[in-house]
Amino acid sequence: MRLFILGLGYSARHFVRSFGGSFSHVAGTVRDPAGRNDLAGVELHGFSGSRPADATLGRIRDADVLLISIPPGSGGDPALAAFGEALAAVHRKVVYLSTIGVYGDHAGGWVDESTPPQSALDRARLRVAAEQAWAETAHGNAAILRLAGIYGPGRNALVTLANGMARRIIKPGQVFNRIHVDDIASAIMAAINHDSGGTWNVCDDEPAPPQDVITYAARLMGVAPPPEEAFATAEMSAMARSFYSSSARVSNAKLKRELGVVLAYPTYRHGLDALWRDDEERTARAR
Repeated sequence: MRLFILGLGYSARHFVRSFGGSFSHVAGTVRDPAGRNDLAGVELHGFSGSRPADATLGRIRDADVLLISIPPGSGGDPALAAFGEALAAVHRKVVYLSTIGVYGDHAGGWVDESTPPQSALDRARLRVAAEQAWAETAHGNAAILRLAGIYGPGRNALVTLANGMARRIIKPGQVFNRIHVDDIASAIMAAINHDSGGTWNVCDDEPAPPQDVITYAARLMGVAPPPEEAFATAEMSAMARSFYSSSARVSNAKLKRELGVVLAYPTYRHGLDALWRDDEERTARAR
């Protein structure tokens, strides 16, 4: 299979490192190819929303699988706008990375893929529109993967604590799901191998209050957690505050049942334990 990735971001790069060997050719887009050399063997194409190069269009037409990791903007999905004509004429597998944020606020109640999206946030409504557009473009062979809060190497509560950026914002009743980037990679590969399209939540087994994750990471590190701050009075950017506007417990039962995904890190504790062990091992080797 030939793979083309629209948007070689954190999750997509990790997928290539984990499963790139499953493909005969891997190519993808980045904003500046000259500034990215961390993916050996991947053919890089520049794309920043403007008209794509003919070589990029050719690679997309030849691809057997498309992985879409570019979020929509205020004007809609930039990848569809730029590549729509090249995409529409060919039947292929499409995997679109979306977000569980489309479900909106359910006051901590459980939701699954049958729950209608209802977010009041513009960016979530744009996501729903992009999901629908990609499903139509793929002629029913699109796998929509709704990702929870992403963490993994270099992007986790241990890092924010070490950098002095961690905060314990307390909003009673607030819960989130999370997902380790290793489990995202496994879900993407399972969706590629699945014989039809569909929508699946890619999240862990245990939605939890955000302050619990910081407290657990601090315990692993042997440091005091940052002080608690009441959400109502905490100084936060509008974007940061918007992430607390939705509280829901998201089910991953369909992911396990239909795609056969077995999570390597079913809770944030499993994930942080492994990341802490890896960090300790790296530190020991460096001494």
